[in-house]
Order: sequence, then structure tokens, then C-alpha cells
Amino acid sequence: MQILNYFSGFSQSVTFLLLLLILCCTGASGFGSMGPISAAFGEDEFFCAIDASGKQDVICWGKNSSLTSPSPSSSSSSSDTGYFNGIPTMAALSGGEGFLCGILENTSLAYCWSLVTPGTIDCWEIVKASNNSLSSKQSALFYDQSISNLVLNKVVSGEGFSCGGTREGGLVCWGPNSSSLGVSNISEKFLVLASGRNSLCGISKISGFLKCWGNTNSSVTPPVAVQFVSLTAGANHFCGIRADNHGIECWGSVNSSSIPKATGFIAIASSDYTTCGIREDDLLVDCWFSNVSTTPVIDHPLELCSPGLCSAGSCGQGEFAFNASILNEPDLTSLCVRKDLKICSPCGSNCSEGFFLSSSCTANADRICTACSLCQNSSCWDICRVQSSAAMQEKLWHHLGRLLLIIGPCAFGLLLVILFSWCILSRVIATTKEEESRKQSKSCIGKPQHESDTHAGSHSPMSVAPCPGLAQVFRLSELKDATNGFKEFNELGRGSYGFVYKAVIADGQVVAVKRANAATIIHTNNRDFEMELEILCKIRHCNIVNLLGYCSEMGERLLVYEYMPHGTLYDHLHGGLSPLNWSLRLKISMQAAKGLEYLHKELVPPIVHRDVKSSNILLDSEWGARIADFGLITSNDKDLNADLEGDVYNFGIVLLEILSGRKSYDRDFTPPNIVEWAVPLIKQGKAAVLIDRYVALPRNVEPLLKLADIAELAVRVHPSERPNMTAIASWLEQIVKDVQIL
Repeated sequence: MQILNYFSGFSQSVTFLLLLLILCCTGASGFGSMGPISAAFGEDEFFCAIDASGKQDVICWGKNSSLTSPSPSSSSSSSDTGYFNGIPTMAALSGGEGFLCGILENTSLAYCWSLVTPGTIDCWEIVKASNNSLSSKQSALFYDQSISNLVLNKVVSGEGFSCGGTREGGLVCWGPNSSSLGVSNISEKFLVLASGRNSLCGISKISGFLKCWGNTNSSVTPPVAVQFVSLTAGANHFCGIRADNHGIECWGSVNSSSIPKATGFIAIASSDYTTCGIREDDLLVDCWFSNVSTTPVIDHPLELCSPGLCSAGSCGQGEFAFNASILNEPDLTSLCVRKDLKICSPCGSNCSEGFFLSSSCTANADRICTACSLCQNSSCWDICRVQSSAAMQEKLWHHLGRLLLIIGPCAFGLLLVILFSWCILSRVIATTKEEESRKQSKSCIGKPQHESDTHAGSHSPMSVAPCPGLAQVFRLSELKDATNGFKEFNELGRGSYGFVYKAVIADGQVVAVKRANAATIIHTNNRDFEMELEILCKIRHCNIVNLLGYCSEMGERLLVYEYMPHGTLYDHLHGGLSPLNWSLRLKISMQAAKGLEYLHKELVPPIVHRDVKSSNILLDSEWGARIADFGLITSNDKDLNADLEGDVYNFGIVLLEILSGRKSYDRDFTPPNIVEWAVPLIKQGKAAVLIDRYVALPRNVEPLLKLADIAELAVRVHPSERPNMTAIASWLEQIVKDVQIL
């Protein structure tokens, strides 16, 4: 099959590449590169990646839609979707012009696919005949006898040249345009090579710094004094993964504003005008583009992709073995088909701006970077303050420079005075901010410091459980041990978000660990998760299930909450657990109302629960009511008032459940809906009929009748007729006080 003819100008390098793919497990980046993600060049560019299912299937996507490989019996040549079908499982991928090649996982043979057809690839050796003619005409431009006996472990190609790294160390180039690169007498070894159309770059295996040859245009000048762990190239641009924070650095013709800034990457690949990478925190694909106005739109998939290539042996120094358990797939123990293989990824040593290093890299996990907004102790205050100060100084000098150009040097003396005053002022501001940061941290570390929090704690005289302690960062390995490997017998519950497990952490404290599933991780980006953590950390109330800590290691998202030993209100009303007496039911009603009032009124901006029900009201060790699983809808939501009124309605249903012992919807009753059954009786003055007959009646039923009246107000059809949670909490508090007096 002559599929290599598509690779115009680069065919010779593929022969060496395939030898590389079969014999070597170290990836190179660039034209003809090998890795878990690669791209096809040319007019019909597309990307493919090895998925993270453990089966090593191939995921592909192109200009307008994601592409998969469903059936080996069909093929397509549509420009938007269905480029090819039936791609077998792969161990590695490599791109060419209009096609991709890879290593078959089960046979280690080369396999290629293009817009025309998939299939195994034919390779041939280039030899010189006795008459000095070549055995293959299309390879005439690339034949070079001097390289025929070299053993290469990396090969890349540009326009009219190919370059390879030798096994012993060194770099050689050949082809009609190779002399323009200026590569000569290079003896060092390279971790990665990448080539554009007329330039070449490599990452030194010893120093980690870049060395580049070829195009000397200032617009493609590479960054200096920056260490890299991976590199890729398009037609006129290069991108690399930094060694320190795994952020992206690009140079050449690239739209810098489209490059992701708030996340690190673990693998990248480029086509002519597009670069796509696999994010390190969630293994999802992200793409950015060149400055060319005709850049095609790449619609990348929301699917988990492999962080690297499967290899044998232990990981080297500065690497960690990727742990498949973070993907939260019960049947997935490895990302490789063969269980004896592993994926080794480079450790990061630092974090991007706005983040601090909360845990260093280990043999089985990369370092953990946490948002500075979640900084809660002195170990990160200095780092985050320096970052903030540096950003402010940069802005200051920028504005001063512009001002000097406007007003001229005659006012320079005045500017010096202003600058000196600004330095003093900025120091005062920094000190003030540090104190505010400490105060904010105390609200997460110990008792609330703000007036609103103190007031919240005094709302409920019957609340005996103290507010929680430090909200800390946990390691994944620590929580895995604490839950016995997230085993089913430790499971407390499950929902659309994921699973909740009972856990015993190192200090002996019993906690509840909420673990996000893959679907939640895919559909919730990092910023949303960080915003959620920021809000959860600030929430401190004795009628709320408060956050104790979290883990966001290697894409995993776990929230650690206070453990509620008496389960849910639903379990006691409907699930066969011990029934609750009337005194306790009234107390629970009042405390749950206080928790909702805190979310609605005392937080700025307010939070709407959106899922108030008896199964989301938990009972602590002292039988105190705690609100759990609230949503994070704040005041910028268009329908805030409607949502708040929706919470009131749902709480009214909970009050009817508490009063009657009936479920909110039960087919064994007519009507099955509790509101349709209860409201007419209450309006007819027959609320006593609703009282749960399985609990001994109190001597005075008046408080229960008042409870029914409050419930009826809360479930009014017209939202404007419903009271707010402050009024409901106040009424219930008075009922509880009256009961205590009797």
C-alpha cells in the first residue's frame, strides 16, 4: 500500500520512525512524532489519542466533530466526520501529512490510516544499484549513504530534511534542505526532537534546556533558561511543556491568547495550525491555534485520554507511575492492556501563578498544586503573597512607563516621590491583606471570626455540635487507605455526583469522603471546582455538614466532610431506623430551617440548595440536623428569587413528612403526592388527621398543628405567598421554645 505517498516531503523519515516505534518506547514530538496523542498534517488535519480506558482504543477528532473507530467493516471520506473506522488498539501514535501511523498493541506491527483507507503499512529499504540509480524514485531527494549505518532512536522531518538522534549521542540531518539548519558536530543526547517546516528544536537530556536550529526569524525565537519535558511543532510554531509547572510555552505563529493558562499538560501534539494536549489534572483534551486567519475549528472530545505510553521497567528519577485508580472506574486497574506495563510521567516541581505547591511528587503521584484562594496556613501565605506582589509591581511599572512617555522627563522627580509613596502604601496594603488572609483562614481553621458567622452560631440554642476544624489538603493515597480502597462495604451512599464513603483518617477521626465520578470530572472544569472549594471553605454553621478537607490529586476530586453517625432524616422517617419522638422532630425542623436560612440570608452572595429533601438532612452524633448536598447557585443567577422560593416549597414538603411520617410521593396512598393529600386537610381545619400515628401523641398537639400551618404556607402554589426561610426559622424556633416551657 502506497499510503506513504501522502506524506509529501517527509516519506523518508517514516521508515526510520517505524523502526523507532518498534524498538524504542521513548516518545519524540514533532512531525512524525510518537506519543499517546498525535496529529495528521495537511488540509484535512485531524488528531487521534489513545483513550484512558485500559483497552488502548483510539479516539479521533477533526474539524467539526469528534471521531471514533466503531467498526472495521466501513470507512468514510467525509470532510467533517467519519474519516476512518475500525482502528485497532494501539501502543503509540505518530502523524504524517494526511495520515496517522501507530504500533499495534498486540503485534507491535506498524498500522496506518488516512482519509482513504486504514491498513498495515509497506516499508522498503533504500539502496543504490550498480548504475548509481536508486531503487525508489520518490526517495531520491532523501537518500544519504552516510546515515545508512547509524542506529537512530528519534527521527523528525521538516520540509526537505530529516534529522535523527543517534543511540550513542549526537544529532544528524540529511536531505536537500538540511544544510540550511546549520546542524553540525552535535554530540549530546536529546530527550525530545521536534521540527517545523524549516526549523528544528530539541530538549537536552542533560540540562532540559532547548537547542534550536534553522529559521532565525525573531518571531520564532524560543524561550531561554526554561526547562522542558516535551515538545511539539506545527508548520510555523513550536509548543513545549515546561518541566517546572507543566504549563505551556509556545513560540512562532501561534495565538497566545488561546493557550490554556490555568492548567498543566502531560502530553501534546501539533498539526499545521493547531496544537492539542492532554491536561494533567483530568486527562481531558484541550486545543489552541495559530495566528493564521484560516485556522480550522477543531472540536475536541470530552473523553479521557492516556497520559503517556505503556512501558516495562520501573520509572526513572523525576518520574512517577500514573495511578489508574484516580479515574474512579471500579474495573480499571491499569491504563495498559498488559498489567505488567506502566505509564511513567515526568514530575512537576512547581505550580503555575495563582497556585501553591501543597504536596511534592512521589513514586505514584505527581505534585499537588492548590489555588492560592484556598491558602489556609503560613506555609503558603508567603508564596501566594509574593505572586500577588509581583503581579502588582509588573502592572505598576507598565503604567509608569506609559506615563513617562506622556508627561516627559521633566516630571521624573515628581514620579520618584509618587513611586516612593506607592512603595510604602503597597507594603501597608500587603500587610493588611495578609491579616485578612489569616482571618479568613481562621474561619476555616477554627471558630468563625466574622460577625455573621458568630451570629449564625447563636441562632440555634439547641445545637450542641461544635463547628468543624481545619479544612486541609489530603493525599489520594491517604484517603484510599482510609476507605479501604474505596470498597463497597465502606459506601454510605451514591448519587449523580459520585459515591460517599465512610473513612477513618490518620488521627482516628471518622469522616465522610465524597468522590466524584468520571462524568462529574469531565463536565466540571477546574475553575468551577476551585470556586466550589472557595465557597465550601467559607461556609461554617452548626446546622450545615461542613467541609473538613479535599483532594484534587491527578484529576481526582474528593471532598472530605464531617461524618454524620445517625444517618439521614429520610432513613428515620421512612427507612426503618429508630423513629423520632415529637420533641426531636420539632428540634430537627427548626435546626434544618436555620441551616437553610444561613445559606439564603447570611452568605453573600446567597446560596440556593435546589435539592431540599429529607435524605439531604443528616443527623449528627447529638441528633442535631445538618443540611447537606447543597448547590452553589449564587446571586448572579438570573432566577435567584425563584430558586430561593423553590427551596422554601421543598422544605414545606419536608415538614409534611416530619408531621405525617409519609413519603413525599407514595403510590400506596391516594393521592400519592403528599402536598395534594395534606393541604386540603389543613385548610379544612383537619390537620390533626395528618399526625403520624406510629409515634405517641404528646399531651399538647398545638405545636404540631402550628407545624402543619407553617408547612401549608411554604407549599403555596404562588411563590409570592410563601414566607422566606428567616420567617420559617423564627416560627419554628418559637414552637421549640414553647414546647420546652410546657
